Amino acid sequence: MQAAWFERFGAASDVLQVGELDTPSPGPGEVLVRLSCSGINPSDVKKRAGSFPNLLDEGLVVPNSDGAGTIEAVGTSVPESRIGERVWVYQAQFARRFGTAADYVAIDASRAPQLADAASFEVGACLGIPVMTAHRTVFADGDVSGQTILVTGGAGRVGHYAIQWASQAGANVIATASNAADEEACISAGAASVVNHRDQNWGAQVMDATNGELVDRVVDVEFGANLPTVLDIIRVGGVIATYSSTQNPEPKLPFLQMMYKDLTTRMVIVYAMPESAKQAAISDIGKALGKETLQHRIAHTLPLSDIVRGNELIETGDRRGAVILEIA
Repeated sequence: MQAAWFERFGAASDVLQVGELDTPSPGPGEVLVRLSCSGINPSDVKKRAGSFPNLLDEGLVVPNSDGAGTIEAVGTSVPESRIGERVWVYQAQFARRFGTAADYVAIDASRAPQLADAASFEVGACLGIPVMTAHRTVFADGDVSGQTILVTGGAGRVGHYAIQWASQAGANVIATASNAADEEACISAGAASVVNHRDQNWGAQVMDATNGELVDRVVDVEFGANLPTVLDIIRVGGVIATYSSTQNPEPKLPFLQMMYKDLTTRMVIVYAMPESAKQAAISDIGKALGKETLQHRIAHTLPLSDIVRGNELIETGDRRGAVILEIA
């Protein structure tokens, strides 16, 4: 089969290769998916650059966790009725070497949920990390109906879906964005108000948007950098759900201030989500896709042979939307 892989860490142009690898066979409890699309996420790029030093200990790695395609074969204990099923794939390159940047992936059947007929394979390749992360940040701590939720970086991959999950569940959503196009995207996704997080007084703008009421929850893309402002605008008993802290990866926490506010701070990553949370997200994603209630932003679609460029597009950090590889 055609596949992309790397055997050492480094820049995409230096280490990514495209060529022929053996086609896998599905083991017990697995399905063999003929992939049509593969999604490149920031975590995939970071792994290739060396964020997990032991990743290559057992050999080459085919990157990318997210994808979509059609089941062509099943292993023992998987119903043959699943053959021919359109599916989306998540967590393909976690605690294993072989991801979705290939013609085929053999993966546990539970990691290949059915893809609604209304959704394209390109959309299917967007669902794993961005949509499941957003679902967890919004719903992990209970019902959000009637609450005010701040989504920082609302035009980003996760933030865009978090706005949709929260607003469609009855929350009043305030988002942050840094330009007119991103503001428009947040409003289109369901945000009631948008403030510019590049303004020094963006916290005051949030309070203006809430008529002085403290927010109930924050879905945060830059935990360390945003924490001082977030602590000024979140209520006692509030929740901060965060999935990234790139600017300040090891922030110092003002423990007493946070303790006296009785805050819940939740760190979210798809791989470590409880299985029950994954299944809840999969169920809600299936319903939303069937009803076509989610917006999807695809910034670039490239052939597998252009995987280097796809990685470089992610690394620039200025792309609003998914970068998708077309496999077949």
